[in-house]
Amino acid sequence: MKTQFRIIFLLLCMAAALPLMAQSLTDDQLSRISFDQMLNAQISLNLPFRDEDGKTVTLRDYFGQKPVVLVLGYYECPMLCTLTFNGMVESMNDMKWSIGNQFNVVHVSINPNETPELAAAKKQTYLQRYGRSGAAAGWHFLTGDEANIRKLADEIGFHYAYDPTVKQYAHPSGLVILTPEGKVSKYFFGVSFSAPELFAALQNATGRQIGSPIERLVLLCFHYSPIKGKYGALIMATLRVLAAVTVVGMAWFAIVAFGRERKRRGAGIAAQPPEPLAKTREA
Repeated sequence: MKTQFRIIFLLLCMAAALPLMAQSLTDDQLSRISFDQMLNAQISLNLPFRDEDGKTVTLRDYFGQKPVVLVLGYYECPMLCTLTFNGMVESMNDMKWSIGNQFNVVHVSINPNETPELAAAKKQTYLQRYGRSGAAAGWHFLTGDEANIRKLADEIGFHYAYDPTVKQYAHPSGLVILTPEGKVSKYFFGVSFSAPELFAALQNATGRQIGSPIERLVLLCFHYSPIKGKYGALIMATLRVLAAVTVVGMAWFAIVAFGRERKRRGAGIAAQPPEPLAKTREA
């Protein structure tokens, strides 16, 4: 039992240290990471990228007839990108429109070092999660060069930075709805999206309508967020407490499960009949 509590104590110390990870981005750099709303802006449809098969494509290949949901992030992101992808799929599963039929989805990795193979694996994961037929033809996972990624990101107001110390990208999270001509129609921020609102935005984009700005509520995909260039003591304390509670809960669950297993084994041994005594050899 003492060993188990030592492990809990060690995990608590690790949890408390998480918000203090080394970083090289300054507070000023982090404060400039944002998702500006560039409504009615036209993206450059001639920008070249690579699709999940390694084929060179342009954004124009995915526009013309249907609205497009554009998602920027990166496929090996350890934090909010996966939550954003999952939130989008959950919302789209609640819509009567389907990817590949009434609209397309285009993911663009902001990491120029990511490969088509990685994009292909990510596509297969989410096609299985989505589970609707015909989605593969309208759902695309792209990789590209730094210059083209930056240009597209600037055109939709997506500002990000790479921290070489922690080897992560600090970037906002959300979706951009584009008209069939490639004009910015609507923004959705965060990792959870209302299916009725997303459906309405796609309908409006189909009709070439430009939406209104929404409240700026941008989550930062990084191991901390800038709060006016400084980290609030209350926020840091909250992070530590939440991390500690999570670790304690997991450890306590493991201890209880271990105790129940020992009791079960002990009860099983006690229930076994005793071995018969060997008969004494007759003289």
